[in-house]
Amino acid sequence: MTMAPDAADLIDTIAKSKITEVLTRYSRGIDRCDIETLTAVFWPDATCDYGSGSQNALEWSRATVAALKGMLRTMHAVSNFLIEVHDDDAVAETYCQAFHELETDGGRREMLVAGRYLDQLQRREGSWRISQRLYVMDWNRNGPSTCEWDAGIYATLRHRGDRYPRDLSSAVFRRDT
Repeated sequence: MTMAPDAADLIDTIAKSKITEVLTRYSRGIDRCDIETLTAVFWPDATCDYGSGSQNALEWSRATVAALKGMLRTMHAVSNFLIEVHDDDAVAETYCQAFHELETDGGRREMLVAGRYLDQLQRREGSWRISQRLYVMDWNRNGPSTCEWDAGIYATLRHRGDRYPRDLSSAVFRRDT
């Protein structure tokens, strides 16, 4: 069946929107250390390679959440979504900046890592998820933490991010979405 160009463009736009949501939910899941949200962006047979070799994405997710729980906080910001859809398959390049703050023997440290996710995604039974991920690091910056929490204007900002389920967003987003 041949579709009018407008209908094909609309279908493509809807797929890109759903894929962008999957990529955004990844950031939410990893930063809140919410394993259920994080693993929901990957197919059970998905693989990922963050630089140390390919592994099952669900196993990687569990190990990564355990490691991130040892940090004070993280924040992943994704942008520059370049997505190509081909029926039930898609590829995406997504830019990511990830901030991490941790406690060390030398005091609080911060790491800012920037790179790109090169993803292959599949639509199965109407749902888009990542089937394969490759992470490319483009740059990083490390040093003593400069975060201020209880001084100046920051002292008045009482709503602070936290891990799941203590984070305020946990009351906003339902599990069944």
